[in-house]
Amino acid sequence: MALTATRRTGLVDQVIEQMRQAIRAGDWAVDERIPPEPELVSVLGVGRNTVREAVRALAHAGLLEVRQGDGTFVRATSEISGALRRVCGTELREVRQVRFLLEVEAARLAAAHRTDADVATLAATLAERDTAVADERWADAVDADARFHQEVVGCAGNSLLTELYLGMTEVIRASLAATAGHADPAWRIGHGDLLTAIRDRNPDRAAREAGRFLAEYVS
Repeated sequence: MALTATRRTGLVDQVIEQMRQAIRAGDWAVDERIPPEPELVSVLGVGRNTVREAVRALAHAGLLEVRQGDGTFVRATSEISGALRRVCGTELREVRQVRFLLEVEAARLAAAHRTDADVATLAATLAERDTAVADERWADAVDADARFHQEVVGCAGNSLLTELYLGMTEVIRASLAATAGHADPAWRIGHGDLLTAIRDRNPDRAAREAGRFLAEYVS
């Protein structure tokens, strides 16, 4: 997404929205440094004070983090995610407890509402995940695993549930990255049974399989 010069009304709000959209679209990835202030001033066609105010607002919302001497970095992709990172960081047990609550019911709904296209997408993403694990490409495995679970939630057909789950994107990815590798045998087990349950439209089995990997961490 290319940034464009703003109109002369509500400049700060316009800059905030453009920067927020760049973050949500992935143009500025989490933990990536955003363009320096002079570049933003030039591209957006506004003054330094406007850019600084927008950055302050997004930092307050948890989307950006200003690191003195290093620049400004993306902290989260949404206000929900930013708030979650402030509250629980990457504490594995808490993240898994919340994932358990959301993903079990999401899997149940996904089995009831999925389409054939959904199943094809899930199968392709799971194949990416399993291949990456087999090749020990852990960064790729984390990415594909996170996408697989997001897609399962998306299949549930509940927009609020999807938005809540997407708000956890960064903390979920951080928790996955913390366990990726030989130390956690769950990475070798995979999610084939969950995919089968969703494909077969078996809500109870889908819920059971979704919770199986996380149950030991939530007690």
